[in-house]
Amino acid sequence: MACSISDSPSLKDLPKVATDLKSQLEGFNPNCLRDVDTQEKIVLPSAEDVAQEKRHSALLQSLETFETSSLKHTETVEKIVLPSALDVAAEKTQKSLFDGIEKFDASQLKHTETKEKNPLPDKDVVAAEKVHQSLLTGVEHFDKSQMKHTTTEEKNTLPPVEAIEAEKEKNKFLNGIENFDATKLKHTETCEKNPLPTKDIIDQEKTA
Repeated sequence: MACSISDSPSLKDLPKVATDLKSQLEGFNPNCLRDVDTQEKIVLPSAEDVAQEKRHSALLQSLETFETSSLKHTETVEKIVLPSALDVAAEKTQKSLFDGIEKFDASQLKHTETKEKNPLPDKDVVAAEKVHQSLLTGVEHFDKSQMKHTTTEEKNTLPPVEAIEAEKEKNKFLNGIENFDATKLKHTETCEKNPLPTKDIIDQEKTA
Protein backbone atom coordinates (compact mmCIF):
# COMPACT_ATOMS: atom_id res chain seq x y z
CA MET A 1 0.00 0.00 0.00
CA ALA A 2 1.40 3.42 -0.95
CA CYS A 3 1.88 5.91 1.85
CA SER A 4 -0.14 9.09 1.59
CA ILE A 5 1.41 12.51 1.72
CA SER A 6 -0.15 13.09 5.11
CA ASP A 7 1.78 10.13 6.58
CA SER A 8 5.23 11.55 5.64
CA PRO A 9 6.87 13.63 8.39
CA SER A 10 7.15 17.34 7.91
CA LEU A 11 10.47 19.16 7.63
CA LYS A 12 10.40 20.34 11.20
CA ASP A 13 9.85 16.79 12.49
CA LEU A 14 12.93 15.44 10.73
CA PRO A 15 16.05 14.90 12.95
CA LYS A 16 18.43 17.80 12.83
CA VAL A 17 22.18 17.37 12.30
CA ALA A 18 24.63 19.50 14.19
CA THR A 19 26.13 22.34 12.20
CA ASP A 20 29.79 21.29 12.70
CA LEU A 21 29.01 17.68 11.82
CA LYS A 22 27.06 18.76 8.74
CA SER A 23 29.93 20.90 7.52
CA GLN A 24 32.39 18.03 8.03
CA LEU A 25 30.16 15.64 6.07
CA GLU A 26 29.69 18.08 3.23
CA GLY A 27 33.41 18.85 3.02
CA PHE A 28 34.54 15.20 3.27
CA ASN A 29 36.95 14.20 0.50
CA PRO A 30 36.72 10.48 -0.48
CA ASN A 31 40.18 10.70 -2.02
CA CYS A 32 41.65 10.73 1.49
CA LEU A 33 40.64 7.09 2.04
CA ARG A 34 43.28 4.41 1.62
CA ASP A 35 42.81 1.38 -0.55
CA VAL A 36 43.08 -1.84 1.52
CA ASP A 37 42.73 -5.47 0.54
CA THR A 38 40.39 -7.57 2.63
CA GLN A 39 41.91 -10.92 3.57
CA GLU A 40 39.47 -13.60 4.58
CA LYS A 41 41.03 -16.06 7.03
CA ILE A 42 39.44 -19.40 7.70
CA VAL A 43 40.95 -21.15 10.75
CA LEU A 44 40.57 -24.90 10.44
CA PRO A 45 39.93 -26.85 13.66
CA SER A 46 42.69 -29.03 15.07
CA ALA A 47 42.55 -32.82 15.44
CA GLU A 48 41.70 -32.45 19.15
CA ASP A 49 38.82 -30.08 18.35
CA VAL A 50 37.45 -32.51 15.76
CA ALA A 51 37.72 -35.46 18.16
CA GLN A 52 36.03 -33.48 20.95
CA GLU A 53 33.23 -32.44 18.62
CA LYS A 54 32.72 -36.08 17.59
CA ARG A 55 32.52 -37.19 21.21
CA HIS A 56 30.07 -34.40 21.98
CA SER A 57 27.88 -35.34 19.00
CA ALA A 58 27.98 -39.02 19.95
CA LEU A 59 26.97 -38.15 23.52
CA LEU A 60 24.05 -36.02 22.35
CA GLN A 61 22.93 -38.72 19.95
CA SER A 62 23.07 -41.38 22.66
CA LEU A 63 21.00 -39.16 24.96
CA GLU A 64 18.41 -38.51 22.24
CA THR A 65 18.09 -42.18 21.31
CA PHE A 66 18.20 -43.50 24.87
CA GLU A 67 15.45 -45.99 25.66
CA THR A 68 13.91 -45.48 29.06
CA SER A 69 12.37 -48.93 28.89
CA SER A 70 15.78 -50.44 29.71
CA LEU A 71 15.75 -48.75 33.14
CA LYS A 72 14.85 -50.84 36.17
CA HIS A 73 12.43 -49.70 38.84
CA THR A 74 14.03 -48.98 42.20
CA GLU A 75 12.62 -47.86 45.51
CA THR A 76 14.39 -45.33 47.69
CA VAL A 77 14.79 -46.39 51.32
CA GLU A 78 15.26 -43.50 53.73
CA LYS A 79 17.34 -44.42 56.76
CA ILE A 80 17.35 -42.35 59.94
CA VAL A 81 20.43 -43.03 62.10
CA LEU A 82 19.68 -42.50 65.79
CA PRO A 83 22.43 -41.06 68.01
CA SER A 84 24.24 -43.35 70.41
CA ALA A 85 24.05 -43.17 74.21
CA LEU A 86 27.40 -41.36 74.36
CA ASP A 87 26.19 -38.73 71.89
CA VAL A 88 23.01 -38.18 73.89
CA ALA A 89 24.97 -37.87 77.16
CA ALA A 90 27.43 -35.42 75.60
CA GLU A 91 24.56 -33.34 74.20
CA LYS A 92 22.88 -33.22 77.63
CA THR A 93 26.13 -32.19 79.31
CA GLN A 94 26.72 -29.43 76.78
CA LYS A 95 23.14 -28.20 77.07
CA SER A 96 23.29 -28.10 80.87
CA LEU A 97 26.57 -26.20 80.67
CA PHE A 98 25.09 -23.62 78.30
CA ASP A 99 21.99 -23.26 80.51
CA GLY A 100 24.20 -22.69 83.54
CA ILE A 101 26.15 -19.98 81.75
CA GLU A 102 23.04 -18.23 80.37
CA LYS A 103 21.14 -18.33 83.68
CA PHE A 104 24.11 -17.52 85.92
CA ASP A 105 23.26 -14.98 88.63
CA ALA A 106 26.07 -12.42 88.73
CA SER A 107 24.68 -10.99 92.01
CA GLN A 108 26.03 -14.04 93.85
CA LEU A 109 29.60 -13.01 93.11
CA LYS A 110 31.58 -11.40 95.93
CA HIS A 111 33.41 -8.15 95.50
CA THR A 112 37.18 -8.53 95.48
CA GLU A 113 40.03 -6.07 95.22
CA THR A 114 43.16 -6.82 93.27
CA LYS A 115 46.41 -6.05 95.05
CA GLU A 116 49.51 -5.74 92.89
CA LYS A 117 52.56 -7.13 94.66
CA ASN A 118 56.08 -6.41 93.52
CA PRO A 119 58.38 -8.45 95.76
CA LEU A 120 61.79 -6.85 96.25
CA PRO A 121 64.89 -9.05 95.82
CA ASP A 122 66.59 -10.26 98.98
CA LYS A 123 70.15 -9.49 100.09
CA ASP A 124 71.74 -12.48 98.32
CA VAL A 125 70.08 -11.68 94.99
CA VAL A 126 71.26 -8.05 95.17
CA ALA A 127 74.82 -9.16 95.96
CA ALA A 128 74.85 -11.68 93.10
CA GLU A 129 73.53 -9.03 90.70
CA LYS A 130 76.29 -6.61 91.79
CA VAL A 131 78.96 -9.27 91.20
CA HIS A 132 77.51 -10.00 87.77
CA GLN A 133 77.40 -6.32 86.80
CA SER A 134 80.97 -5.72 88.02
CA LEU A 135 82.16 -8.73 86.01
CA LEU A 136 80.45 -7.44 82.85
CA THR A 137 81.90 -3.97 83.41
CA GLY A 138 85.39 -5.42 83.84
CA VAL A 139 85.10 -7.38 80.60
CA GLU A 140 83.72 -4.43 78.61
CA HIS A 141 86.33 -1.92 79.87
CA PHE A 142 89.30 -4.30 79.93
CA ASP A 143 92.57 -2.58 79.00
CA LYS A 144 94.46 -4.78 76.54
CA SER A 145 97.62 -2.66 76.93
CA GLN A 146 98.21 -4.23 80.35
CA MET A 147 98.67 -7.66 78.82
CA LYS A 148 102.19 -9.08 78.45
CA HIS A 149 103.50 -10.72 75.31
CA THR A 150 104.08 -14.45 75.62
CA THR A 151 105.63 -17.00 73.28
CA THR A 152 104.09 -20.43 72.95
CA GLU A 153 106.55 -23.33 73.05
CA GLU A 154 105.36 -26.59 71.54
CA LYS A 155 106.78 -29.65 73.31
CA ASN A 156 106.70 -33.08 71.72
CA THR A 157 107.56 -35.58 74.44
CA LEU A 158 109.18 -38.73 73.03
CA PRO A 159 108.33 -42.11 74.62
CA PRO A 160 111.02 -43.79 76.80
CA VAL A 161 113.17 -46.69 75.61
CA GLU A 162 111.08 -49.25 77.53
CA ALA A 163 107.89 -48.15 75.75
CA ILE A 164 109.60 -48.35 72.34
CA GLU A 165 110.89 -51.88 73.04
CA ALA A 166 107.43 -52.99 74.26
CA GLU A 167 105.84 -51.60 71.08
CA LYS A 168 108.39 -53.47 68.94
CA GLU A 169 107.69 -56.75 70.75
CA LYS A 170 103.94 -56.26 70.30
CA ASN A 171 104.31 -55.57 66.55
CA LYS A 172 106.61 -58.58 66.17
CA PHE A 173 104.06 -60.79 67.95
CA LEU A 174 101.19 -59.53 65.76
CA ASN A 175 103.23 -59.99 62.57
CA GLY A 176 104.06 -63.55 63.62
CA ILE A 177 100.36 -64.34 64.05
CA GLU A 178 99.35 -62.71 60.75
CA ASN A 179 102.17 -64.31 58.71
CA PHE A 180 102.02 -67.77 60.36
CA ASP A 181 102.51 -70.66 57.88
CA ALA A 182 99.89 -73.32 58.66
CA THR A 183 101.69 -75.83 56.39
CA LYS A 184 104.38 -76.27 59.05
CA LEU A 185 101.89 -77.84 61.47
CA LYS A 186 102.13 -81.61 62.02
CA HIS A 187 99.11 -83.88 61.83
CA THR A 188 98.01 -85.23 65.22
CA GLU A 189 95.23 -87.56 66.26
CA THR A 190 93.21 -86.95 69.39
CA CYS A 191 92.60 -89.99 71.61
CA GLU A 192 89.55 -89.69 73.84
CA LYS A 193 90.05 -91.57 77.14
CA ASN A 194 87.12 -92.48 79.38
CA PRO A 195 88.55 -94.38 82.39
CA LEU A 196 86.11 -96.80 84.06
CA PRO A 197 85.69 -96.62 87.83
CA THR A 198 87.38 -99.29 89.96
CA LYS A 199 85.62 -101.79 92.25
CA ASP A 200 86.42 -99.77 95.35
CA ILE A 201 84.90 -96.63 93.82
CA ILE A 202 81.77 -98.58 92.83
CA ASP A 203 81.40 -100.03 96.38
CA GLN A 204 81.96 -96.61 97.90
CA GLU A 205 79.31 -95.13 95.57
CA LYS A 206 76.80 -97.81 96.61
CA THR A 207 77.37 -97.28 100.35
CA ALA A 208 77.08 -93.48 100.02
